[in-house]
Amino acid sequence: QVQLVESGGGWVQPGGSLRLSCAASGSIRRIYTMGWYRQGPGKQRELVAAITSGGSTNYADSVKGRFTVSRDNAKNTAYLQMNSLKPEDTAVYYCNAGITGSLYYDDYWGQGTQVTVSS
Repeated sequence: QVQLVESGGGWVQPGGSLRLSCAASGSIRRIYTMGWYRQGPGKQRELVAAITSGGSTNYADSVKGRFTVSRDNAKNTAYLQMNSLKPEDTAVYYCNAGITGSLYYDDYWGQGTQVTVSS
């Protein structure tokens, strides 16, 4: 059984920083692209940032220059460093990963972590 668990969310004032973590656990043979998505109040879920197993990254235009996605393949963990946070970054942030487990490939989601940016 493969699981993704996010951590690091919370409340922060505008201009502040947070670092999210996403740890994959279970019977894992390979992790492909890991991504961070978010869903704000009344909005659809959107891609924030993603990183391939080789380290290539892509970002939503709204977070370029402020957020940095990274991963530690030895720890099966992805990170999202969020700087210069704005109120519009308030959302539930979800981790996503394509993972080959013991038997087959599947697409996995974490449970989400709330990020609130307000004064």
